[in-house]
Amino acid sequence: MASVLDSAHVISARLHASEPGNLSADRQRGLAVPMGGQGLEMALSRTPVASDTMVSIGALSRLTGVPVETLRSWEARYGFPVPARKPSGHRMYPLSNVPRLQRIAEALSRGYRAGDVVPAPEDALAGLLAGSRSPAPRAGRPVQAPDAAGLVRAIEAFDADALTQLLLHDWTRLGPLDFLQTRIAPALRAVGEAWRAGRLEIRHEHFFSEKVGDLLRSVRQPFESRAAGPVVVCSSLPGEPHALGLQMAALVFAVAGCRLLYLGTEVPAAQVASLARDQHARVVALSISEASKGSAMSAQIRTLRRLLPRRITLLLGGDGAPRPRPGIEVIQDLAALDVWARGLVGSG
Repeated sequence: MASVLDSAHVISARLHASEPGNLSADRQRGLAVPMGGQGLEMALSRTPVASDTMVSIGALSRLTGVPVETLRSWEARYGFPVPARKPSGHRMYPLSNVPRLQRIAEALSRGYRAGDVVPAPEDALAGLLAGSRSPAPRAGRPVQAPDAAGLVRAIEAFDADALTQLLLHDWTRLGPLDFLQTRIAPALRAVGEAWRAGRLEIRHEHFFSEKVGDLLRSVRQPFESRAAGPVVVCSSLPGEPHALGLQMAALVFAVAGCRLLYLGTEVPAAQVASLARDQHARVVALSISEASKGSAMSAQIRTLRRLLPRRITLLLGGDGAPRPRPGIEVIQDLAALDVWARGLVGSG
């Protein structure tokens, strides 16, 4: 996972070198949307819904697993879902939108772009879902360059709303892998360049890293709630505090359909191994940055491999990952990880 995640590790390294130990990778706040309403979802799939039954955007989000910010972006860009306004001015949405939004979310989880599925007619959407697991390649379809200047301006101004909207705008237009490779990775590089040029300071990088972390957790949740594949434990070992690369890899696993146990950073090898054994995990995935590689990290990796049953794959990524060896696999970019994770799910 190195070629795409190097910038994430560089930014995290600067943060922790300046203020060690003060950045929690597992903080659950900001954009995170509570998941729930599964029982009502099942009832909706079996029972006709009255056309005048209305719910708030928060309830619609919980029923469909689509973040509130994404629903608002789709409404502005594609004209769906369409709200009605109460006399108070609050938006309310027909409950009958839930099945279509669930189908859209399913199509996105298979790698289709929001621009292809949100405005699609029902028969076209049904055709996509009835087809193959992954969309056909879009030959010659250009991906517009990210608005790096606008992103840096939002960070300079500590404008959380503008930063979130810039990133969500791209999330709703791109498939998950394209979003990570063509938006998040360039954004990390742009922030790094602005830091080197003296435009941004440590406080700006903290702000940016936390907002990106919030977003990645938020967009991962709907995929996690539907996942039914093998269990994958995502973590880093003591001495590796960098979280953004690990979160990017976790999103790839979730989109592929893996059931995630995301532990965050700096978890002792014995604890990782114990959880993997108890939960019958198929894979333990570790992120290792250039800053943390060395003999101490290599010793911990060997210890973890020794503690894990042979049936559990130990998968390493990041620019500090050592060479592959018996019992240890190394994947160096997100596209390769996506292929590997989908093969894992397909193998049962």
